[in-house]
Amino acid sequence: MAVSPRSAASPRGQARHESVRATARLQFHRGFTLDDACAIVPYLHRLGISHVYASPLLTARPGSTHGYDIVDHNRINPELGGEPALRRLVALLRARRMGLILDIVPNHMGVGDDNAWWLDVLEWGRASAYADFFDIDWEPADRWLRGRLLAPFLGRGYGECLADGELTLRLDASTGRLHVAYFDNCFPIAPVDYAAVLRGGGAALEPAAAACAAALAGQGGREAVRRAFASARAALRDEAVQPAIAQALAPYEPSSAAGQQRLHRLLERQAYRLVWWRAAADDINWRRFFDINSLAGLRVELAPVFDATHAYVLKLYAEGLIDGVRVDHIDGLADPRGYGRKLRRRLASAARHR
Repeated sequence: MAVSPRSAASPRGQARHESVRATARLQFHRGFTLDDACAIVPYLHRLGISHVYASPLLTARPGSTHGYDIVDHNRINPELGGEPALRRLVALLRARRMGLILDIVPNHMGVGDDNAWWLDVLEWGRASAYADFFDIDWEPADRWLRGRLLAPFLGRGYGECLADGELTLRLDASTGRLHVAYFDNCFPIAPVDYAAVLRGGGAALEPAAAACAAALAGQGGREAVRRAFASARAALRDEAVQPAIAQALAPYEPSSAAGQQRLHRLLERQAYRLVWWRAAADDINWRRFFDINSLAGLRVELAPVFDATHAYVLKLYAEGLIDGVRVDHIDGLADPRGYGRKLRRRLASAARHR
């Protein structure tokens, strides 16, 4: 599906094509950036191309070769040169009365350590501000999963990974956040568990533990908890408390049966269930893109989700940096027709603010 304008002018007053005559699709990745595309604009112009049709340009998972695994809807992928490079490309296109159509992905997001929304859901569960952004069934028939998210990201069975020490409790010194590490993957620990873990470090960690416990017991809401945790985490970055942190984490080391049991009990309290990736075929309780575990479905039919995932694209359109959009897999949405109409209305509104 493509949505394009009838007529418009660029921010600098340069006229643009009123209709699409011929497109050339460019696949962007870190090996072919927006600046690389600048070099071929004269060639495309000689071919009679009216619009460059760009693969998704929003921030995707690092190293993505296709861009359909977006993790941040609010900026141009830095691997492609970021927004400054986009502006350089658009300036060259405008100089030749050419335009730009952008591929957008409302149906799903890439999930992993680089997706802040997804990590927030893993950390806070149903209390997350983004719990409803993803198409998650929080009340599945399987009672083992009620209120939890299946996390099918292990290379083999959970018990095997735990027994062989592949799951370890860690504290990131740069952020002060607790997580369970599985090779290069990090699964956040719920804030409610911080105080109990930190108190294992003795007097040196007691102030941070007390601050975490007090924040959760208070009435200030999520933002108050975030502020209190930020303060506590800042204290955890102090070099002087690193031995105490090692002491606090030691009881969860999977090198012993007792450590494995303690780590297992901690994981049992989280808002996710770590399982072998093949288990997703039978037990998944969230919508994926086809059967790809790294792509989670979005509930773009909800107004907050639509707004959060389209605000930046609409800004680009309002500024005249893009001339239209092509919607990836609109057939996967709950209401494709309603979505298309809403998107067109928003684009028309954005055009009026140019």
